[in-house]
Parts: sequence; structure tokens; C-alpha cells
Amino acid sequence: MAKAQQKDPRMPMADEGVWTLIESDPGVFTEMLRGFGVEGVQVEELHSLSEEETANYNPIYGLIFLFKWRPGEDPIGEPVDTSNVFFAQQVITNACATQAIINLLMNVSDTKVKLGPVLEEYRDFAKHIDPASRGLVLSNCEKIRQVHNSFARPTFYELDLNLPPSEDNYHFITFVPVGNKIYELDGLREFPLEVSTIPEGKSWMEVISPILTERMRRFNDGDIMFNLMAVVGNMMEKYTKRREEILEGKITFPSTDAMYDELAIVENKIDEEGHKLDISEFRCSICTLHHM
Repeated sequence: MAKAQQKDPRMPMADEGVWTLIESDPGVFTEMLRGFGVEGVQVEELHSLSEEETANYNPIYGLIFLFKWRPGEDPIGEPVDTSNVFFAQQVITNACATQAIINLLMNVSDTKVKLGPVLEEYRDFAKHIDPASRGLVLSNCEKIRQVHNSFARPTFYELDLNLPPSEDNYHFITFVPVGNKIYELDGLREFPLEVSTIPEGKSWMEVISPILTERMRRFNDGDIMFNLMAVVGNMMEKYTKRREEILEGKITFPSTDAMYDELAIVENKIDEEGHKLDISEFRCSICTLHHM
């Protein structure tokens, strides 16, 4: 008779509501969103906020800022109690990244972005309650927790205020446009922070870029580790549509050579997106094997 396998008592049971750490990787975040059933978006790392780089990713629905947290860090906005911004407070440590992305997605109004049944159910239930209760509801959402945990990989510490000063604490915050305002959504605060108004004729990225660039400069001066990611439209769909428009003659070019040059660029972009998809799927399969 086979001997029953004993579970290590140090390991939590799957049904105890534990949220595990996940890797801060745009490919992992993209796959996690697909696991939630979200369509029309992906997560990309930004190396700068220059117009040249950000223009490649239009539309940009929001920014996710990961940084090494330190007590007393000044915000770059003013607290506001507003009903038109969906904001959930953070009540659990290891869901910081997931909560930042969900906070962002809840404020996207583009009809091309589909939340899927899991996040739609959470939004519909939580939209009429306060930020603290929204965070509590999120922490108890089993479907969201299961998807989150499927990408667990203990590579760094998320923010835990109980850790000693020698440990590295990392925190995620979100910047998102809602109406003609830009908000900072920090789950450790009680309310969203209003960062700036978007002047008529300007994009929200034109407004937030210099503000966030200055913050990153201060972090560089203080030797503080940080990372910047963007939630953008589905790039494969974007380039595939562009290719179809070129081949169907829906775009006017000054010459045949110009058309073929543009087509070659688009084909390369499609290949790049396919390669990124292969890599992210491979990384996620490693995460799955890690927890089998």
C-alpha cells in the first residue's frame, strides 16, 4: 500500500486565502491579465518617457511604477475623495502588483478593452462601496487569487511594513487618466491623488511624462531602484490591422517603395510581438512547474 504523502506544515494550504509573490515582469502581467479573461491590452516595460518611445505603444491606458519604498516618500499629487475614480485600498501584502493593475483597468473606458467576466463581476460588486471595502472584497475574490497565485515566483519582496530596515521593500503605484484629470492610485493611501489636469489639446502622456521623469530623476540621485511599465493596447492586433490596411490599399503612400518599406516594418513588428508572446508563455510555464 502506497504511503500517503505528508504535507510540509510550514506550507500554507491552498484554501487558506494566501496570496503569493509574483515576478515583476511585463510578460507575466500580460499572461495574468489573459488568465483573468481581459482582452485588448498587454503590459510593456518602458525604458524612458520620451515621445519617441511612448509613441510606439499608443494607446497607453495607464502607467505602473515599481520602486524601492522608503518611509516618508512624498506623493506627487493631492488626496481627493472622488466617486468617478475606481480605487481599492491595499489590505494584503503580496497582491500589490495585481491590485495596481486592477485599479488601473477599472478606470479604462475604451470599448476595445474587455475586462472579462471575473473582473466585471468584481467591478459590479465593488463600484458602490468605499476603497477599504473594495480592497477587502478583492482580497477575498477566490478567482482572482487563484490566477494571481498561478504566476507566483519568489524573486523579491513586495511592501511589508513589518520587515526590518535591512530588507528590500518594493511597492507598485498606478498613474491613470480619468476624464480631464490624471490620478495616482496608491493602495497604501486612503484616497486617489490628483496629479494634474489635462489641458485641452494635450494628451495625458504629454502631461504626466515630465512629472514622472522628475520623480525618476530623484530616485536615480538617491540610488533607489525602480521600474516603469505601461498598460497598452494589444500590439499584435494593432500591427495585424495595420498590415491588412496596407495590403487592402486603405492607406495612401507616396510611392510603391514607400508602401513596401512600411509593410516590412509592420511585418518585423508582428514577428517581435510573436517572439515576446513565446517568451512570456515559456516563463509562465516555468512558474506553473515551480508550483506543481
